[in-house]
Amino acid sequence: MIDVNQLRKGVTYEHDNNLWRVLEYSHVKPGRGKATIRTKVRNLRSGSTVEHTFNSGERVQDIRLDNRTVQFLYQEDNLVYFMDMETYEQPVLNYAVVEDVMPYLKEGSELQLKMYGDEAIDVELPPNLDLEVVEAEVAVRGDTSGAVTKAVKLETGLVVNVPAFVTVGTVIRVDTRSGEYLTRV
Repeated sequence: MIDVNQLRKGVTYEHDNNLWRVLEYSHVKPGRGKATIRTKVRNLRSGSTVEHTFNSGERVQDIRLDNRTVQFLYQEDNLVYFMDMETYEQPVLNYAVVEDVMPYLKEGSELQLKMYGDEAIDVELPPNLDLEVVEAEVAVRGDTSGAVTKAVKLETGLVVNVPAFVTVGTVIRVDTRSGEYLTRV
């Protein structure tokens, strides 16, 4: 059991017989009375997102997750298919559970699959990925009052702001936590 004050973004816990991952967390201390912890959480089995408010001092059941290296295969309807790199099994996740990481995934991408017992429940991307630019706006010359940036579309469909010198065909490194351009590769 862990205290709700220990909940932070990315923490997974069990509450009311469901597995939840914290998306947002805030600690609210009113002038009088007990502090409350407001969380926005995603149900890892159904993919639904809800807000939970806990009183300070409440406890939830923490869980232990195991990691497996998997490769993204494809998406079909509302299911996303992966392949375990050791056993060649093909775990399946609901699209709603992984929709926030889908703009970073291309066929063959390797990532970590979170397992709760024998149940696949979530994925974790590496901190950065290398993706190719497929569409780029033309940079405007003379606009040099500040850092010149433009929007580009990557091979996965993700749109990122990059410096003006990046062109179609360039491979760039993107931070998967913030979705920002890091460098040319």
